[in-house]
Amino acid sequence: MTNATVDSVSDTAFWVAHYRGVETRRNDALFRDPLAGTLAGDRGKSIAEAMPRGFMSCWVIAIRTRIIDDFIRTAVDEGVDTVLNLGAGLDTRPYRLDLPASLTWIEADYPHVIEYKEERLAQEAPRFKLTRVKCDLADAVARRQLLADTNAHAKKLLVLTEGVVPYLTEEQVAALADDLRALDHAAGWIVDFFSPELIMARERMMGRRLKNAPFKFRPDDWSGFFAAHGWRAADIRYLSEESDRLGRPIELPMPVKLMFVLQSMFMPKARRERFRNATGYAMLRPTSR
Repeated sequence: MTNATVDSVSDTAFWVAHYRGVETRRNDALFRDPLAGTLAGDRGKSIAEAMPRGFMSCWVIAIRTRIIDDFIRTAVDEGVDTVLNLGAGLDTRPYRLDLPASLTWIEADYPHVIEYKEERLAQEAPRFKLTRVKCDLADAVARRQLLADTNAHAKKLLVLTEGVVPYLTEEQVAALADDLRALDHAAGWIVDFFSPELIMARERMMGRRLKNAPFKFRPDDWSGFFAAHGWRAADIRYLSEESDRLGRPIELPMPVKLMFVLQSMFMPKARRERFRNATGYAMLRPTSR
């Protein structure tokens, strides 16, 4: 039987890749990722089947992937020539996004993740220049060397940390934010946003299954935290609003849908608004140096 246990944060990449594959098979898919299934394998499917409320995870991954794809396309249109994907996991954007061949894309992750990915994708050709770097981002010396090397060769740099920041402590995020802020060619940073309420809901629903991959980053003031380290949110796209814009509401089982409708009827307006804007993705820009 395929292992369905999440032993570390790296294992969540199989889970996410599985749902990208699920989205790809839809007739109305928000994106196409034909290599997702190759990377997710049976492991991704087993993890997904072991998690509660899979319909919710499937919706989240679809919307978040589309948001980030759109952010990247816009950034490249605005002159970004290098994308640095920290904690890249099993992302396949270099193989599926229609971006200029001159673009440089750098992926960094643990050695075992890079090795697995290179083995599985050995016969595939990326659409633009792709480099993979084996790097433990918790190693400050190695991380800063990677950032310095990337910055030296980039004219306009975009940093992507999809599904990375929530698993770091506030101290680790602060150090990363400071390191990125020190790069004079860094033009943007794509970061996850989760409200404290949503993190608590995640723990109630999946805490036992994700005990080896808990969310640690939960500042009281998300925007204020990044502002203190030289970053401002130029654009935040909340999953609920983007799903409305894309015409892709979450597909809830009828009992769950009725429960949500009843809760919403008795929920104060301010709390209902916080619930709608509980999670999303932000494009951060460096504040004036």
